[in-house]
Amino acid sequence: MKFGKEFAAQMVQEWQEAYVDYNGLKEILKDLLTHRRNHDDAVSSSSPRLKRRQTLYRAFSGLTGGYRPESGSGSGTGSPKKNYEDQVILVSAVGDVRGSDSHYETMFLRSAEDGGEKELLFFRRLDHEFNKVLKFYREKVEAAAAAAEGLSKQMDALIALRIRVVKPSGIVPAPEYSVRSPSPAEIPASMVTSKQDVRRMEAIQEVEMIEEDFRSAPLEVLDHVKINVDPATPVSTLRTVLGSSKSELSFSKDELKMTEEKLKIAFIEFYQQLRLLKSYCFLNMLAFSKIMKKYDKITSRGASKSYLEMVDKSYLGTSDEVDKLITRLESTFIKHFTNGNRRKGMKCLRPAGVKEDKHRTTFFLGLFTGCAIALVATIIVIVHARNLLNHEGRQQYMESIFPLYSLFGFIVLHMIMYGANTYLWRRYRVNYAFIFGFKPGTELGFREVFLVASGLSVLALAAVISNLDMEMDRSTENFKTLTELVPLTLVIAVLIITFCPFNIVYRSSRFFLLRCAWHCIFAPLYKVTLSDFFLADQLTSQVQAFRSLQFYVFYYVWGDFKKRSNDFLDSNVYKNVYIVVAIIPFWWRFLQCLRRLSEEKGAEMQGPNSLKYLSTVVALVMRTIYSQKGGTFWRVMASSTSGVTTLCNTYWDIVVDWGLLQKNARHPWLRDKLLISNRAVYFVAIVVNVLLRLVWMQLVLDLNEAPFLHKQAMVATVACLEILRRGIWNFFRLENEHFNNVGKYRAFKSVPLPFHYEDEKSL
Repeated sequence: MKFGKEFAAQMVQEWQEAYVDYNGLKEILKDLLTHRRNHDDAVSSSSPRLKRRQTLYRAFSGLTGGYRPESGSGSGTGSPKKNYEDQVILVSAVGDVRGSDSHYETMFLRSAEDGGEKELLFFRRLDHEFNKVLKFYREKVEAAAAAAEGLSKQMDALIALRIRVVKPSGIVPAPEYSVRSPSPAEIPASMVTSKQDVRRMEAIQEVEMIEEDFRSAPLEVLDHVKINVDPATPVSTLRTVLGSSKSELSFSKDELKMTEEKLKIAFIEFYQQLRLLKSYCFLNMLAFSKIMKKYDKITSRGASKSYLEMVDKSYLGTSDEVDKLITRLESTFIKHFTNGNRRKGMKCLRPAGVKEDKHRTTFFLGLFTGCAIALVATIIVIVHARNLLNHEGRQQYMESIFPLYSLFGFIVLHMIMYGANTYLWRRYRVNYAFIFGFKPGTELGFREVFLVASGLSVLALAAVISNLDMEMDRSTENFKTLTELVPLTLVIAVLIITFCPFNIVYRSSRFFLLRCAWHCIFAPLYKVTLSDFFLADQLTSQVQAFRSLQFYVFYYVWGDFKKRSNDFLDSNVYKNVYIVVAIIPFWWRFLQCLRRLSEEKGAEMQGPNSLKYLSTVVALVMRTIYSQKGGTFWRVMASSTSGVTTLCNTYWDIVVDWGLLQKNARHPWLRDKLLISNRAVYFVAIVVNVLLRLVWMQLVLDLNEAPFLHKQAMVATVACLEILRRGIWNFFRLENEHFNNVGKYRAFKSVPLPFHYEDEKSL
């Protein structure tokens, strides 16, 4: 792999603008190479002997090199030991090398030669990139040092709290002068006879470390410390609203456990920051080395040594603060959170490696996809062979059985769209795992998503065929109960797999989805994260799936499913629940917007956003009432409310969620930065979004039926179009979020700290 692609693949995507523009520098060198080749061709056509002399001169100069200062190249001091005529560049530092406002300038001494203006442009651009990298790195290191001091104060408070909980009186016994027990690492292997001996030695070491904390902990820290009350759970939120939350220390074991968990997460997250910062330094230094070697190769000069000596002597090459912080953090974490067990501590600190695509996943994906296609073809053949479209039981089947199976079609289609999005996000290097908050290494790729979707489609299609076969076969046509229970059995099987506690079928992703769904259900009691409101937005496009679940409950509980009786459709209870079920996901988003408006800084747009969802709720109620009662009045109400919410939602999708239609943008009527180079894609997406939003109006315009489609099929088609629109919306919504993170260099999530010092505003 070429270095340019490897460099782009390894960089922190949210910091991509802070890295050296390697491709831009390489383009300048390509222009320089083209200029030199054109010049050599012109010379060869006029004088072959002159071209041979120049070729020999460049080869000789490439071997001998130019001026290489042996001291002071980084600061501009020192005297050259070669003639001035051999110098290529002269690098000097402006200001204090260790200061925050210092920068480096390179003087190119061969600008009078042919092509010198392009080389001069190269070094000016090179200096700009180096100073940019240097400034960014210094700022990040200083911020990391400040964060490390904050974590150190947090550890002082935690150690003191541990002592206070273990020794409520606060009296620490004086150390006794005795022979120290050896640690497990100091005991020869021949003396360890069993695992019980190892556990005993680890327990002895743990007691010794606790006693060491007792002797060194500053207990007076607790007099100036309070607990940070974070209303992130229903209990803490209710206590905050009722004014009963307390920030005073209670010195309980539960409080100690909570603070240890929070501080452990903060240490792990900070460790990842330091690792990325170290990688940032290494990659940029490697990029400067590669680009200077390319320059020497093209120009046959020896300027790389002088410039790279300056890079090595700069803050970027000499700073060891990050390494010291990493070592300090590792030792602190291992000592206080894993009882001195280094292997366990490093396993917690270092994330799992990047998950590789397995051949087994690809194999089963192909297998299930082929089976699904074959099952679809089988259903089509059965329908036409048996002439089921003209069967006398068609109407009853479409009204009773079709809504049961359409639920799985909605779910599978949504998963296919999400799988396509994950493929595109990975292709365009959108860090969707960080944006959603997935644990590193557990996020599903597009192959895994497609595998689950194809597996679910095989189950659903097989159930449809078995249902049709039992109805057509004379030996099983009387088994009405068994026939009608096939859809319910399928739903129960899917629910069992979803809530299965065993580590099968991507348990981490299943539990992440269930946790986000739980937060949506109990909105606004939970703190709203991006994954929470993103899932709630997905559910707003699955209104028909919610109604299918409602149909399941009424069909198997209220109605007589043995006779395919659906008389409950005319009951007032079903009609009222039909309205409530449709507005549930929009109501969740409304509550989430209110929660974000009340507690997040710079969330003023959440006010209008909440009104947008509230208008959608009103429009849904009016539309549903009109579909049930009819009449001119309800039609006018449904038309007006649907029109208003369609306009509001369309504007919000394109302008706010996607960040497009900006007048003064670099790309006219789009935005400054785009992932896809073909701008026509964005305009097509805008038009498609507007057209699919107008599907809202299909009911109030009496377009809910078609001569070639049953009413239920038309409803399912409209629901599928909304799912397709949501899939398109997902890609551009996350693209906009990615560029917001890039613009703010936001590569880490903020972790709340457990303690708050009274003399500080925040930690």
